[in-house]
Amino acid sequence: MSTTAWILTVGFASLVLLGVPFAFAIALSVIAVLLVVGIEPMLLPQTLIAGTQSFSLLAIPFFMLAGEIMLAGGLSQRLVKVAQVFVRHLPGGLGLVVVLAALVFAAVSGSAPATTAAIGAVMIPAMVERGYDRAYATALVVSAGVLAPLVPPSIAFVIWGVIAEQSISKLFLSGVVPGLLMASGMVVLIVWKGLRDRRVRESPATWRERLLALREGIWALLAPVVVLGGIYGGAFTPTEAAVAACVYALVVGLFIERRLRWRELPGIFARAMSISAVVMAVVAVSSGFGFLVAQEQLATKLAMWLGTQFESRWSMLLALNLGFFAMAAVMDEIAIMVILGPMLIGIANRFGVDPIHFGSMIVTNVAIGMATPPIGYCLFVGMAIGGVKLWPLARAILPFVLMMLVVLMLVTYLPSVSMLLIR
Repeated sequence: MSTTAWILTVGFASLVLLGVPFAFAIALSVIAVLLVVGIEPMLLPQTLIAGTQSFSLLAIPFFMLAGEIMLAGGLSQRLVKVAQVFVRHLPGGLGLVVVLAALVFAAVSGSAPATTAAIGAVMIPAMVERGYDRAYATALVVSAGVLAPLVPPSIAFVIWGVIAEQSISKLFLSGVVPGLLMASGMVVLIVWKGLRDRRVRESPATWRERLLALREGIWALLAPVVVLGGIYGGAFTPTEAAVAACVYALVVGLFIERRLRWRELPGIFARAMSISAVVMAVVAVSSGFGFLVAQEQLATKLAMWLGTQFESRWSMLLALNLGFFAMAAVMDEIAIMVILGPMLIGIANRFGVDPIHFGSMIVTNVAIGMATPPIGYCLFVGMAIGGVKLWPLARAILPFVLMMLVVLMLVTYLPSVSMLLIR
């Protein structure tokens, strides 16, 4: 391997193992290559700027902000209440509430951490109060939270669409069926545990209670309709939809339900900005990393090597999934997508994999990685809210992760699963 290749692989991996934050590890690796190889240092600031100039990337901070506004404005509590009155009497009723509420909230925020935080803040204490194991309640919330990368609008699909230069709207549609399959798998696990534990079920809600909950939660339920209806109705682009989601959440929170206060807005904006800054920092510095990878033709060389090692598309996709899953368990998912994206796309093209199907497979893997020990991002959000340690949470979440891997195999080897809604 060349000096550049050694620095970008072994050097970067060493920095990560030493605990250097991913954005800094990537930037230091790029700087080291520039200094050692003698490339013009101005390349780094140029690629930093160029890597964040895509209009589509504006969707990320706005979807983050929409999620924070909904949480502060009480819309997540409304969603939970609506879900409760319809499924609380079924086996594992409160667990089913988590999945249903997460699906709706994810259809507005597009963010797995935001969905985990919004639903977890309400449901983990409620489940523990009713006798559920705290680790199980947290594991369920984390698992439901990672539906957000698959349910449109999805921040992960926005990032992958920019990297792969594919239609973001089509990528959104490719995640619907995988997301629903994951949600269905969670429902099966929840009902099975509810029947096995013989937990006392709550009484069914009356139709009066249901109508009251629907009336109180109507504005929260309309949020996904506004966002997704606007995108697929042609009213606005995914990026404009993110802005529309923010405006909608602000109007409802401040003027209709009036549960949001003007004095809370600076804190809400600050939280959204801090989370978005982390994501955008990784995207920015990874553009320089990607430039050097392309210059060294590492993607082409890796694709050629894989072509000699794997004769069939079946075995190649399995190897990619295993490798990606292993990295997602110990690395930041967004960093993996941005850094390895060009190489992965080159490999997929070599084996004739449809780019939309491939994007669905990658984002499904990313979603699983957010819930996979030891450093899945949503695990730490759940641990903070639920007050549990990593090991008990890891044991409780294992059945959900295994179920998600089954869905990943379906997405990988049955393209119709992700392409069903795409014309």
